[in-house]
Amino acid sequence: MERNFNGARLKEGRIYRGYTISDIAAELGVTKQMISKYENENNNVAPTFEALLQLTRILNFPKEYFYEEPIPIKTGNTYFRSLLTTGKKEREMQFDRVKYLTIIRAMLEEYVDFPELDVPEIPDKYLDDVEKAANKLREYWNLGDKPIKNMVYLLESKGFAITSMTLGKKNIDAFGSHHEVNGKQYYSIVLGNEKRSFYRRQFDVAHELGHKVLHDPYMDINDLSKEEFKQIEQEANDFAAALLLPKDAFLREVSIHPNDLSYYVLLKKRWNVSIGAMVMRAYKLGAITDGTYQYMQRQISQKGWRKSEPLDDIKEVNDPVSMKQAVELLIENDYATGEELVQKLSQHYGLSLNREEIEDLLGLDRGYLRTEDTPVLDNIVSLKDRYEARNKNNMG
Repeated sequence: MERNFNGARLKEGRIYRGYTISDIAAELGVTKQMISKYENENNNVAPTFEALLQLTRILNFPKEYFYEEPIPIKTGNTYFRSLLTTGKKEREMQFDRVKYLTIIRAMLEEYVDFPELDVPEIPDKYLDDVEKAANKLREYWNLGDKPIKNMVYLLESKGFAITSMTLGKKNIDAFGSHHEVNGKQYYSIVLGNEKRSFYRRQFDVAHELGHKVLHDPYMDINDLSKEEFKQIEQEANDFAAALLLPKDAFLREVSIHPNDLSYYVLLKKRWNVSIGAMVMRAYKLGAITDGTYQYMQRQISQKGWRKSEPLDDIKEVNDPVSMKQAVELLIENDYATGEELVQKLSQHYGLSLNREEIEDLLGLDRGYLRTEDTPVLDNIVSLKDRYEARNKNNMG
């Protein structure tokens, strides 16, 4: 069947790779107006075959990517850790990265049972009080007032789709977004690998969770003022601190030696939170005075702890494992080959990506999805079906 060139996909892929219309025009040797016509579906103007080959090379997407119609997906705001310091272009480059991750998750759910997204609806009366909102979430998840050992594992066990990858952007630590695919709700989070710190990642993940709990996923953040941006960031930060360091339990412990930075090193081992974040939390809870807080901040700077704190090089970074293990389970148990998964994503979800792109999105080793042998089967057997069959046999 003859297919039409999808101009929206050209725009999507161009932004994904960080190119402007001018950049692409220069690469193809055409005018900016011509690229705009390519991207405007109403014009029905398609690039020549030669230009298409150039686009596949420049943007590193297979040619099918530019012709297919993606499945319907409703996408909310993408919230970034350090929203104010992330430029608009840098943010736009990541919008579809987290969307593609969600589509891959939806595909994998055909074969593997992941935990369902399990986040309570926090009553409106608590949304203006992050302390109460964090306590409500702790109650719902039965966390008590104990330290959270691994935020990544916790959120994966609650149905969040999480990955980590090298973004090439040092000012992007994490970002997350709400999506709806085939009527099902997802929340996906991408973690940057540029700053490899377990304790920093703990706070990054809790911060992204704060956006999920506190903020409207469909609010138009482009209309927000700088002050409103600051407020959203501060709310997510305060939520993360309240969740990771519950008020009463943390106050009991930090109040023993609230002015001693060496004591915070011991607390860091217990609470799995950075010294900087704990000092800030102690100050906001009134455990230390303003003068003491300023003095401790100067000490932190003098010790060089802004860049690297004690224990940072000892504790292993908590990388996401859920989707990566799902793919490994499918391939290593011969339920599917890497090529079959790539084709499934293209044919059933309207998303043709190069194998390497999928590997990067899922944190797989390069080459993992490469299929060495010709597949024997024409279809993929769902792990869910296989498990059900085994259970029936066992019961029989």
